[in-house]
Amino acid sequence: MLQKNEDNERHRAFSRRALLLGGAQALLLTGLAGRMYYLQVVEADRYKTLAEDNRINLRLLPPPRGRILDRFGYALASNRQNFRVVLVREQAGDVKQVLDALSQLMKLDEHDYKRVLREASRKRGFVPVTVRENLSWDEVSRVEVNGPELPGVSIEMGQIRDYPFAASMSHVLGYVAAVAERDLTGDPLLELPGFRIGKNGIEQKYDLPLRGAAGNSQIEVNAYGRVIRELKREEGKPGDELVLTLDGGLQTFTHQRLLGEKSASAIVMDIENGDVLSLASTPSYDPNAFNIGLTVKQWNDLINDPLKPLNNKATTGLYAPGSTFKMIVALAALKAGISTDYRVFCPGHMTLGRARFHCWKRHGHGWVDMVRAIQHSCDVYFYDISRKIGVDNIAAMARKFGLGEPSGIDLKGERGGVIPTRDWKLANIGEPWQGGETLIASIGQGFVLTTPLQLVVMTARLATGKAVVPRLTRGVRADDDVPQGDPPTPDFPDIDVPKAHLDIVREAMDAVSNHPRGTAYRARIEDEGWELAGKTGTSQVRRITMAERAAGVTKNEQLPWRRRDHALFVAYAPVHKPRYACAVVVEHGGGGSKVAAPIARDILLETQRRDPAGRRSLPIVALDQPVKQG
Repeated sequence: MLQKNEDNERHRAFSRRALLLGGAQALLLTGLAGRMYYLQVVEADRYKTLAEDNRINLRLLPPPRGRILDRFGYALASNRQNFRVVLVREQAGDVKQVLDALSQLMKLDEHDYKRVLREASRKRGFVPVTVRENLSWDEVSRVEVNGPELPGVSIEMGQIRDYPFAASMSHVLGYVAAVAERDLTGDPLLELPGFRIGKNGIEQKYDLPLRGAAGNSQIEVNAYGRVIRELKREEGKPGDELVLTLDGGLQTFTHQRLLGEKSASAIVMDIENGDVLSLASTPSYDPNAFNIGLTVKQWNDLINDPLKPLNNKATTGLYAPGSTFKMIVALAALKAGISTDYRVFCPGHMTLGRARFHCWKRHGHGWVDMVRAIQHSCDVYFYDISRKIGVDNIAAMARKFGLGEPSGIDLKGERGGVIPTRDWKLANIGEPWQGGETLIASIGQGFVLTTPLQLVVMTARLATGKAVVPRLTRGVRADDDVPQGDPPTPDFPDIDVPKAHLDIVREAMDAVSNHPRGTAYRARIEDEGWELAGKTGTSQVRRITMAERAAGVTKNEQLPWRRRDHALFVAYAPVHKPRYACAVVVEHGGGGSKVAAPIARDILLETQRRDPAGRRSLPIVALDQPVKQG
């Protein structure tokens, strides 16, 4: 009986445990079923999207960069095909052996070997590694023909910036280069491998509209990230086209004309609308080299070159304007009431206190009035009138003609120069103005500093009486837009200088170039109707001692290059119906009449022959040799 009761108790305990276990199992199954229902029915769309995201990668495609055109539609910056050879490690097997085989078909240096081996070891085996870019067609052909013997090697095609006129346009266009960390702004385009942005010149100033909008590609990948196929592709929107005021042919001519000098700059401007037709600076550099990537040695050679080829001397070079500044002093004197008939005797020097200030002509010019003083570039005449009017009046007139401040042209880094006053010297140097400094300033020396761009603006305002402002761009348009023709001519205000005063200065500039006794007569334009009016300038970079003057001033040709005077010339043409202004500065060139004036003459002659203002376009010719002088 006792045994039976124990059996019943064990049976009841087992039944309870079985019931509890069964209930737990049922509850678990119910939870699993509910969870499965939730995942597969309620959350089906969400997980389908997540699965698609794992299966499909969305990749950005860089857009073609917008072209840069000259005023007649010639491409100054465009894009060209860029062939590159890539290698996939898992297909190649022995990477070094494949590189050895490739080196028989194209040039691969030690740097290429190290870089490819390093990248191949870091990336997953199926990710392509770029071996070399910018392949020639011959190199592409050799790789393709030998494809069976080059496992894992293939040719890919992209785009790269191309500057067909290279050095002649570099200081205006600038260049593009890889994105640096400081350039990152959150724009995903900037993080694309190989993407390049404008780093200088017009490329930098208008970088955003030139970039365009990115496209995209939908790529199907497996669980390891390997590409299976491309599902969809949408190309990017090309960047906008930028039309410049430059005449590409004239720009090429100007650059070539300067190549005979070590360091120089020249600018040509349409004085009616401010269009910069040519802006050249030498020495220059090849912007295409930045696309490929400079070596450390190449970069160091550029930045350490004493002639500063990376600097745009036309907008950033500061020079004493020398005698090209004398027209400003003459206008300031006329405004102060000094008559054009006022005469000064020049014996070759002037004494002020214990200091003697010399004229460039040792024995002087004799009696001269204002027109003759500009024609012969007599220093003593301007010493005399500057004492009467003072430096502040000279500075006020200079600012009316665009000197002493940036012009606002579409290039970054433009410098404003210096037009000194009494207050300027006290604020910047902490010393009072001295009377002798007024005399030095009156001939464009001392503290007076200008850029070549400011000098061409000054000349344009002298020729027109208007506050001409230079411009370098005619417009930005989408690639598929229809050209809208010429932009409207700006309505420049008057510069508040009497026409009678300007006519006196213009008469003097005409005499400088077209009178047999003018300082630039030998550099005149003899073609009827195309004559120029100009002014020479020579600015000293060294101090001439009294002992040297007594023995005879050493000629520039006998001095080391860096101790020679700067040569300057400003001009407009045609003389009786001005349309074009030009300024030329040759660093350490010697005399303005001997060196700078012939260059300006040739450039203005070519400008009128091409007549970009009249839309007589001639083909752009890339010259292999410097233009014949004279």
